[in-house]
Amino acid sequence: MTTYGTIPTASSPGATTTSSTYLELKKGSKKEALVRLKTNAAYFGMNYAIIILIILFLSLLWHPISLIVFIVMMAAWLFLYFLRDEPLEVFGRTIDDLVVLILLGVLTIVFLLLTHVTLNVIVSLVIGVVAVVVHGVIRKIDDLFLDEEATGLMSTASGGGAASSSS
Repeated sequence: MTTYGTIPTASSPGATTTSSTYLELKKGSKKEALVRLKTNAAYFGMNYAIIILIILFLSLLWHPISLIVFIVMMAAWLFLYFLRDEPLEVFGRTIDDLVVLILLGVLTIVFLLLTHVTLNVIVSLVIGVVAVVVHGVIRKIDDLFLDEEATGLMSTASGGGAASSSS
């Protein structure tokens, strides 16, 4: 019997569900939700920034001057936050990533507000923050930190390849 094109149900053998990664909202408390939000913000911080910037970009498509300002600021985001391998140093002092994130975020918002798109910026930021908070609260944090053996990093780091991990 072939099952091509069918949607597996929970009763069918071998079916997997994504409920292990996401949490039912009924089971958690406010304190647990805050812990999940903080952990997910630390783990997915760069992804969250990208999501908010994409939503902000989409809201500016019909405002060419604002879009130009946003593209210039995106270049600053790329060079100062997303594409850096080393910590940012200014006058011999190391600047923390959180400080860079906050400074770039504030400068982006201020420069966009100067182009008279206040409502677009506010609405897009609210939508982006709501999306990030919803993900941060419902995403389970149990599986964020994988064991080195489970990912295969331990076996390749020891120089023995995949065969050395089996005993």
